[in-house]
Amino acid sequence: MSEKYFVITIDTEGDNQWNLSKSPSTENAKFLPRFQELSEKYAFFPVWLTNYEMACDSFFVEYMQDRLKARTCEIGMHLHAWHNPPEHHLEKKTNQRSYLIEYPEEVMDQKIGYLTNLLEDTFQIKMVSHRSGRWTTNDVYFKLLKKYGYKVDCSVTPLVNWEACLGESGVPGSDYSCCPSKPYLIYDGLWEVPVTIKYLHDFCIDRIHSVKGFAKEIKWALKGRNEWIRPDASCSFLKMKKVLDASRDNEYVMFMLHSSEMMPGGSPSFPNERCIEKLFGCIERLFDYAKGLGYKGITLAEYQKLLK
Repeated sequence: MSEKYFVITIDTEGDNQWNLSKSPSTENAKFLPRFQELSEKYAFFPVWLTNYEMACDSFFVEYMQDRLKARTCEIGMHLHAWHNPPEHHLEKKTNQRSYLIEYPEEVMDQKIGYLTNLLEDTFQIKMVSHRSGRWTTNDVYFKLLKKYGYKVDCSVTPLVNWEACLGESGVPGSDYSCCPSKPYLIYDGLWEVPVTIKYLHDFCIDRIHSVKGFAKEIKWALKGRNEWIRPDASCSFLKMKKVLDASRDNEYVMFMLHSSEMMPGGSPSFPNERCIEKLFGCIERLFDYAKGLGYKGITLAEYQKLLK
């Protein structure tokens, strides 16, 4: 595989999922065309990994049906177990939201089947790409994904251990700290395409907005940290550029963002329009830089066909 590919994955979900007391809403759907159009400008093709409430949003469905016809995006599955039918009571031991793996296998099967059928009926396409809610998986989960015809998963975050992040019943998250960073068969017939994460000793001047921030940036430059191709509240282009530069030997890189982060007030990181403008400016610089390095846009469905 001589080409280098730029994979865009968007966790496409309700507004401000970080607010655990908030009832589901999908206002962020109306802000997604801007990102889709920016991606198309650079011939990149977003993978909209879609959860239950977004699959029920009429604006989102109509817009993405049009983009699917134009073959400029992909719809995949993203399952938030706490809101995805059917309902099933768990013993509540924390104030956190549930992982799918906390439920009995029969309920896991029903939840995966429900959302898969909803997405396939709505968009009239076969679902082949998936990312878990809150990043957590296990072998039962992968077995069920295979049962429903999925070909590729992108839940693995190399170098990251989520065990300290508990589910509703106290089950720990997944430990991916020793997982491969390149694509591999995670289950019979199911490819894992991991999120791009690099451990870097980087100093990013565009993250600094105060004396305290300067000291913090020096500390992390000395200590090192995991860096994603994922915009955060600092909107540091340099951070993502350094991950791209450190990934030059990779066959692909994976960008990640939440759909609600494209809306003012849709997340803690981007509370207002000024923050959103800064975010999109940062993303456009990243896309332009990636294009200049020779990266080609590709969906997960297309990329998994190239894997052997």
